[in-house]
Amino acid sequence: MQNTVDRLDKPSSYAMSKNKKRRRNNRDDEEADRAPSPEVEDKLANATTLYVGNLSFYTTEEQIHSLFSTCGEIKRLVMGLDRFNKTPCGFCFVEYYTHQDALDCLKYVGGTKLDERIIRADLDEGFAEGRQYGRGRSGGQVRDEYREEFDPGRGGYGRLVQE
Repeated sequence: MQNTVDRLDKPSSYAMSKNKKRRRNNRDDEEADRAPSPEVEDKLANATTLYVGNLSFYTTEEQIHSLFSTCGEIKRLVMGLDRFNKTPCGFCFVEYYTHQDALDCLKYVGGTKLDERIIRADLDEGFAEGRQYGRGRSGGQVRDEYREEFDPGRGGYGRLVQE
């Protein structure tokens, strides 16, 4: 039976992509590819960290802190950075002290506008050193490398399209 409301405590797309890469060679069926692994589900059951995406490159830490602190006390905020230039590249991690604060934030802040952009928030398994850097070849986010439309909030055209 299909739920009418999406679960808030679902894995982030980042966690799901890591999970798929691990299981790519031993596919059982299509349903298994869409379901998170038990390890990921366990980590998310009490997750206190949010992955926040679709941020403008010009959004400041202070703006993010101001918006996300409306749902609870923030333990740590980690800005996503371009791996080579060390400049913001459109995502961050927000860690709360409690799982309930993180869920409240998903409910009330996820999908709202910040710097004229609709932000995306997902529960995350937790920040680990190194995850603050973009994974694209040019150092930023992969999706920004191939963008064909002009987006002033994310640096204009995609980096590989410009070349």
